[in-house]
Amino acid sequence: METRLLLVRHGETEWHAENRYAGTSEVGLTDRGRRQAEQLAAYLAASGERISALYRSPQARAQVTAEPSARALGLEPVVLDDLREVHFGIAEGRVLSELDPQVVAAFRADPVAGAFPGAEPTADAARRGAAALRAIAARENGPVLVVAHNTLIRLTLCELLGIPVHTYRQVFPRVENAALTEIGIDGDATSLRRFNLPTA
Repeated sequence: METRLLLVRHGETEWHAENRYAGTSEVGLTDRGRRQAEQLAAYLAASGERISALYRSPQARAQVTAEPSARALGLEPVVLDDLREVHFGIAEGRVLSELDPQVVAAFRADPVAGAFPGAEPTADAARRGAAALRAIAARENGPVLVVAHNTLIRLTLCELLGIPVHTYRQVFPRVENAALTEIGIDGDATSLRRFNLPTA
């Protein structure tokens, strides 16, 4: 039986204005990011969806984003370490203009083969995220809310949908803050129902 998962990226962080790579760094939400979290909760409460469970990344920006929805839906968030964002190695806390141009060129050409030095291997992150969502789908009847991160969600979508992972930046250029992406998982089969639906 297919389980519906509602994937949401956390709210806007303090590093968004400069497009800094947050990765596994802990970065707080802006006032706008906190409003997005509240608007997400209001959207879900008004939607009539009978959301059965809420899972989130262990990182603080996902926690703060998930809290209003947890209150509105009467759910206790389940924290899964495998929903954490990808670690970006030498790019953590930096913008691309602060990095070696050759490193940036290699990353843009192929973010798998040219991953930033010291980063979590891209393919490993994709498999980690896919395994986490498949485990949630096997455990829950759904629909399930999952609060995670931009790059992890994009990589995981590629892995689940059979899209080459090295194309993730072209196929899914960006997951917007607090936007809703809906997938259905039935064993090894995954369907994409909605992508980047605004909630705020």
